Amino acid sequence: MKKKVVVFMGAFLLLSGALYAQKEIISTDKAPVPVGPYSQGVVSNGTVYLAGQVGISPITKKLVEGGLEKEFAQIMENIRAVLAARGMNLSQVVNTTIYMKDLSQFGKVNELYATYFTKNYPARTTVGVADLPVGASIEVAVIASTTVLKRKK
Repeated sequence: MKKKVVVFMGAFLLLSGALYAQKEIISTDKAPVPVGPYSQGVVSNGTVYLAGQVGISPITKKLVEGGLEKEFAQIMENIRAVLAARGMNLSQVVNTTIYMKDLSQFGKVNELYATYFTKNYPARTTVGVADLPVGASIEVAVIASTTVLKRKK
């Protein structure tokens, strides 16, 4: 009897470990295609990790013109597109990390951010950096959860 239980538990642990070790890659042509060896997004154990986005248009493949406000709007559209490719939306975002070249624009970023996240805000970190890819002024990375209930926006 004990041997059967041990065998069953061993098989269960092996199977559950294999299930938890899996990851799902998220990819969409509605957001910029990665320019290096990384994915737009990865799902693992109900957590969704999106690669940092700068304000590159998926159509022109260039950084949008118009400064911080235009870049931020494009970033958020890119994030929405990657989340949508998994059937998700911004309400499922639980954490954001913002990288800014000019922290004196922190107040402006807060204003822009508040138009996309209106309540039950994600946790957030903002970091000042010396430089960003393609001359961008801002980059945003998010973590979302598949288990957060979806709200229509």
